[in-house]
Amino acid sequence: MNDHDKSTKQFAPALLAWFDSCGRHDLPWQITRTPYSVWVSEIMLQQTQVVVVVPYFERFMARFPTIKDLAAAPLDEVLHHWSGLGYYARARNLHRSAQIISSEHSGVFPRDLAAVMELPGVGRSTAGAILAQAWDERQPILDGNVKRVLARWFGVEGFPGIAQINAELWRCSDLVTPTGRAADFTQAIMDLGATLCTRTKPACGRCPVHLECVAQRQGLQAQLPTRRPRKKRPQRRVCWLVIRHGGAVLLHRRPLSGIWGGLWSFLEFENVDLAQAALVELQGESARSVVLVPRLEITHSFSHFDLIINPLVAHVSDWKLSGVMEPNDQTWYNLGQPAALGLAAPVAVLLDSLEVSDAGAG
Repeated sequence: MNDHDKSTKQFAPALLAWFDSCGRHDLPWQITRTPYSVWVSEIMLQQTQVVVVVPYFERFMARFPTIKDLAAAPLDEVLHHWSGLGYYARARNLHRSAQIISSEHSGVFPRDLAAVMELPGVGRSTAGAILAQAWDERQPILDGNVKRVLARWFGVEGFPGIAQINAELWRCSDLVTPTGRAADFTQAIMDLGATLCTRTKPACGRCPVHLECVAQRQGLQAQLPTRRPRKKRPQRRVCWLVIRHGGAVLLHRRPLSGIWGGLWSFLEFENVDLAQAALVELQGESARSVVLVPRLEITHSFSHFDLIINPLVAHVSDWKLSGVMEPNDQTWYNLGQPAALGLAAPVAVLLDSLEVSDAGAG
């Protein structure tokens, strides 16, 4: 691999000059830059684009302006303010981390790299980005955008998910990271990957460091970074049992582990027969006369599989909250006066369709 012995020294100055004139300087976490705001933004930006994050960040910070406010808030409220942003483990990790910081660090965000990496949901790159942006510390980072920039510029072949390739990219990140203007450089290299060195159709002619880029010189932009070997995308099918009683719908809280952990959803089963059997078990023989009305199939895509959801609506005239489930894990959701609960995106969509089409039926 070409180490760019001479040109490596020019990487940071060229990138910073570009950032001064073309970089993003008005993001909300830049305007009021605190360790807390930087931390929240970095967690939200994991696997999510800036344009999506900004409104969520602003609402989140307005409701939870300090670490202690976040730590003291109910998890349901935190998840509610996260609803629609996806990857809900991030919200649970933020909440848990805020509690750890409040109890173990007197509510002050830690400044030590190892201590930051001990927080739930914070890896080496995120920890480095927080320290660089909050305190201007020299910390190499390696998020998805930076991996792409460095793999192309240094000509690193091989899937970055392989430990050896990942280690090489960390070495490259350390080589180009300057000792001064750490906060600006961190934002600059992330901006470069997000705006110019994009996955498809990179704007190489506008890139401030394209002259020494191996991928640009050898026409390898489409091949670098090396993609994960393709596998057939798996599908999983489930049946949601939507129990209606007048203008209310029965929801239950999902386990903290697994998809949509801690969010409110419908009773979920592998197929229609199991849903019917569960209805009888919960409500007795009278449930056998309840008509299950199928609704349109919902497809929700996760990073590694597609979830195919078949909702079945059961209108019941008499229903008592079942003793099978824990009382705190079930609730009647009033469609006319909805409570502020953490809801997964397809759950919210289905609830909206119920409200529009048949609220008050049953």
